[in-house]
Amino acid sequence: MRPPAGFISAFYDPLRNPNAPTIGTATGGDTIASVAFTAPSNIGGSAISAYTAISTPGSVIASAASSPISVTGLTNGTAYTFAVWATNTYGPSAFSAASNSVTPAQPDRGLFGGGVNSGFSLINVISYITISTTGNSTDFGDLITINKTLSACGSTTRSIFGGGQENASNIGINVIQYVTPTTTGNATDFGDLTQARYSLAALSNSTRGVFGGGALSGTQQNIIDYITIASVGNATDFGDLLQITERFSACASSTRGVFGGGSSRNVIQYITIASTGNSIDFGDLAYTANDNSSCSSSTRGLFASGYSTGINIIQYITIASTGNATNFGNLITSDIASGAACSNASRGIFAGGETTNVIQFVTIATTGNATDFGDLAQSQTAQLAGTSDCHGGLS
Repeated sequence: MRPPAGFISAFYDPLRNPNAPTIGTATGGDTIASVAFTAPSNIGGSAISAYTAISTPGSVIASAASSPISVTGLTNGTAYTFAVWATNTYGPSAFSAASNSVTPAQPDRGLFGGGVNSGFSLINVISYITISTTGNSTDFGDLITINKTLSACGSTTRSIFGGGQENASNIGINVIQYVTPTTTGNATDFGDLTQARYSLAALSNSTRGVFGGGALSGTQQNIIDYITIASVGNATDFGDLLQITERFSACASSTRGVFGGGSSRNVIQYITIASTGNSIDFGDLAYTANDNSSCSSSTRGLFASGYSTGINIIQYITIASTGNATNFGNLITSDIASGAACSNASRGIFAGGETTNVIQFVTIATTGNATDFGDLAQSQTAQLAGTSDCHGGLS
């Protein structure tokens, strides 16, 4: 039984009907909210049989015998408040006050794919983490190919893996494959890169994925190509990098993509993701670094470690403003070269490396050293790729 807003029945008897509950704190999840409350001290003339919460907007209703009430079937991205009432044999109480506003959202998931294990054997494992928590990665599924030195990017609906090597030779592949990040399962064929290559870098905004550089048969490339993430198909030529390069990394805001580092290079360069064309000089990293890793919020990009001298340095840029990188802090370990990175709007994740399966994190807006997050699954350590469904390019 549900009372209309602001309504008390003509049959309402304060000696028989319960008083209104006292609203507590509502918290949001993936299409769900948990609504806490305190039971009324005056339960009326009989025991309270149920407590019911109703959402505004939508009038979504759920009941429970005690606090909290889980309200399911909500729409992610919509802000809700909730009111609660109590019911006994004589009927409902009045509504409680409205709760705080909460906005349900899907978990922020980071994915790591491919690479080599602790014995340096190639693997096709995809594992995932929830970026806003801590803990070890969990098995997601498998790539189509047993693959290392690949790249990854994605949107909220698709995580894309492109290029790489299927064996120890210097022959690259042109396979692009994808998964749906909010589920689990094996990868599906997407199309082909314009040219097969490995040790390339990838970035994306919500609509377009961009792949830059890499190597083919030991020869470095300056190719940039792109895909429309929502539409399967082969990549299209975008333009050229300033220099031929491989073994570097990339990050993005919603409008600008940034490539940094590479084989014996400290160059940072950028593109406007929505407009094809050659990359433009951005500035310099503080050091030259092969096999670095990077991630970003909507405003700040991070570049970490590399083979330069086994360093554990993290440095950052403001994506909208050209200029040299600035020191951010240090990683826990100095052997994260050939690791991978991903991010949500506030947290940057660095995973794996030449001899480690450690996952560590930083708060992107606040300079400082990294903190332990957990471990990668199945000794998945080096030459892997990372992406997420909530990175800075989607903000």
